[in-house]
Amino acid sequence: MKAIISVFSKDRIGIIADVCVLVSNMRVNILDLSQTIMDGFFTMVMLVDTSTSDVPFDTIQKTLESEGEKLGLSIRIQREDIFDAMHRI
Repeated sequence: MKAIISVFSKDRIGIIADVCVLVSNMRVNILDLSQTIMDGFFTMVMLVDTSTSDVPFDTIQKTLESEGEKLGLSIRIQREDIFDAMHRI
């Protein structure tokens, strides 16, 4: 199953590395990544494949949110089908 991960934070060194470690520890595969810094704020959107993970989606979601908070990051994940439905006109 594909999902969208969004990351927001004040910019600092190592954000991409921190998020990639969290994702890889749960065996979630990164398919695509886009990041930018706008006026000192870091934003990143990742397309990931969660089918490679044996961790339930709800656990992935909770882990990213809680570990993200510890790192000073806002990390959210949504299933791709839900993301698509929300943004369909």
